[in-house]
Amino acid sequence: MSFHEDLLQRAAPVLDKVIGHPFWTGLRDGSVPAECLTHFVVQDTEHLLPAYARALASTAAAAVEDGHTRLLARSVIGSLEARDRLRDAYQGLATDLSAPAPPEPNTSEPAPATRAYASFFLASASASVEAGVGALLPMVVFNQRVSQNLLDNHVPGSRYARWIEFYHPGPHYGYAVAGFLRMVDEVAAGTGAAGRQQLVGHFQTAVRYEWAFAEAARQRSAWPF
Repeated sequence: MSFHEDLLQRAAPVLDKVIGHPFWTGLRDGSVPAECLTHFVVQDTEHLLPAYARALASTAAAAVEDGHTRLLARSVIGSLEARDRLRDAYQGLATDLSAPAPPEPNTSEPAPATRAYASFFLASASASVEAGVGALLPMVVFNQRVSQNLLDNHVPGSRYARWIEFYHPGPHYGYAVAGFLRMVDEVAAGTGAAGRQQLVGHFQTAVRYEWAFAEAARQRSAWPF
């Protein structure tokens, strides 16, 4: 079993919990309140994806292998382009969904779970390449698996069908995921036991944040004061 296969095996139970989370199941059947989706889109595009892009950039700068730097740097651009695409798509769909219009860019506040996850990305990228790669990998894998599950299993013609189509990153995204998984194996092979332990630990923490982010969208969690 390769290093990345072991990581994905560790993540599988949480991935199942994320896919079965009421926020995602509610998107599939159209039952989740539109306000929850607005919360998710705003927190994702205004705060989490920009932090993810910055963590990618920091990890790219610290990477030893040129190929890893190239992959991570391209992912910076891809993350910011995905942010813009999703934000624009949701602004166009909000009226049809009877959803609250998203606020103007750069006017919202990160919710508690968002700030925690974003801070974790940036702290991990500052700690080491191993920590950064471990923290960044779950969003890549979970985005692919969750978006594909939405596309394959949503109720045709349901309320969020069009949004689900926009949310899916497209078939080309599989190449990015495969590249990340190869990089993880190469980073693990090029470091010692302590580095591999750091990679695994940050990966496992980020996996939990993927669940917490969906739960925050369902609850529309905000600061109490």
